[in-house]
Amino acid sequence: MKMYMAGLLILVGFFGVSIYVNSQDVKPDKKTRKEARKAQMTANYHVLDSLLRSGRYVLEADFLQNKYGTRLSVPPMLNFIRVDGPKGVLQTGSDTRQGYNGVGGVTAEGSIVDYRITNDFKNLSTTVTFNLVSTLGSFDIILTVSADNNAKATISGSTSGRLTWDGHLVTLNSSRIFKGYNTI
Repeated sequence: MKMYMAGLLILVGFFGVSIYVNSQDVKPDKKTRKEARKAQMTANYHVLDSLLRSGRYVLEADFLQNKYGTRLSVPPMLNFIRVDGPKGVLQTGSDTRQGYNGVGGVTAEGSIVDYRITNDFKNLSTTVTFNLVSTLGSFDIILTVSADNNAKATISGSTSGRLTWDGHLVTLNSSRIFKGYNTI
């Protein structure tokens, strides 16, 4: 009987403590959450803008999409666009087959020219346009980055083909990319 009473008192004690702890939590209302989200997105926008202005970043692609809308999931460490000041690299790759670059795709390394940044403060997004001149040809790149770090780059060259890299931006130091051989 004493054990039963002791157990019951302990159980009531834990129940009372949990009610007290939970009564201290105040959930923010919808307006407060919306304002906090807006403040966070604005801060992200400014961080990403400074990263884009530094000209030292990597777009690691999670998906590639052709001009017909066919979307393919890809490994980010093999499919990327690297911008390192006046130099850049475009690479496609596959972890299941060999290619011209040794990683199942194509690698174009060259010089970046005509680098321009356009900010959209209303939608908290930034668009970067530049050309990559490599031994494979000249590529026009339009990169759009939103405040939540979703990045999409559309690449077109001298042919009618077009390829879109869809992923996220990272700094050069925190990138996990593996560059294959330059495709000639």
